[in-house]
Amino acid sequence: MVDLRQAVLAKNDGAAQALREELTARGTAVVNLLSSPGSGKTALLERELTLARERGVPVAALTADLATENDAVRLARSGAPVKQVLTDGLCHLEAHMLGRHLDGWLPEDTRLLFVENVGNLVCPASYDLGESLRVVLASVTEGEDKPLKYPSAFGLAQLVVITKTDIAEAVEFDEAAFRANVERVNPGVEVIRTSSRSAEGLGLLLSHALRTAEGTRPHTPVMSHHPHAHVPGHASGPGHAHGPGHDLGPAHTHVPGHTSGPGHAHGPSHAHPGPGPGHAPRHTHGPGHVHGPGAGYVHDPVGSGAEPRGTEEGRVGDSPAGPPPPAPADRHPAPEPR
Repeated sequence: MVDLRQAVLAKNDGAAQALREELTARGTAVVNLLSSPGSGKTALLERELTLARERGVPVAALTADLATENDAVRLARSGAPVKQVLTDGLCHLEAHMLGRHLDGWLPEDTRLLFVENVGNLVCPASYDLGESLRVVLASVTEGEDKPLKYPSAFGLAQLVVITKTDIAEAVEFDEAAFRANVERVNPGVEVIRTSSRSAEGLGLLLSHALRTAEGTRPHTPVMSHHPHAHVPGHASGPGHAHGPGHDLGPAHTHVPGHTSGPGHAHGPSHAHPGPGPGHAPRHTHGPGHVHGPGAGYVHDPVGSGAEPRGTEEGRVGDSPAGPPPPAPADRHPAPEPR
């Protein structure tokens, strides 16, 4: 399993480097945004995109979620080109996926491409997307020990952003402790304060991204890209031992028979339950579907080109379920009355 995971990551690294070289050659820098769900990264990104447009900076954004197009709708209010990618359950983006979704969509003059990764601090940390700048965001409501709980994500960050600082006092956020914990896992990385409501720190993320695009080398984390995630100075307690080959990094697990690329397929016995009571059937669009005139963003599911769900024999799709199977015969029938 470890060898398979390393092979997957090595393949992704190759695709990421190729994408990085391609985008750098055309003058585009990619900013990869990672955070937990609800950190406020969409709100901050909307304001940064709006500011970039006001300053005449050619920007675009690609946002990934398991479901809904809510974030794309919000980001499109900035006036920047925006694309929504639905990952169909996959917890992160990968380099080949990003490259496929940029092909034919990203405007040629784009200076900065912001990628809002799936809200998750585990899986996305392991996958290089060909970015020029990796940013990890954490809100004041998430606790000061977040960097210690997710050392891979924070340890690989080239910039750390604190969000929702306008409510820091109300939630008794200990910023000094948070900064100390960031320093433990990623010595020397810069930490900035932001608030989408009060506008504190507005433009700092954009400034860092532009400096990177202009050739300024960002912070270099001490942690390697695929870390054995030990926090510096962290002890595991008496009697705690790791056996040979024990990998503490985030594990990416594939279900047997499950593939996530184009032509998304499920192995035998993999079933998708139909919609429950009160739920409308799944609404799907073809690749590159544009939502109405002037909608401002494009919807593109990861599994574009796959067969519609519910068409393969033995698969439960989005259509209503058929009649229940007959009850099994009683193995011990009662004796007939005499």
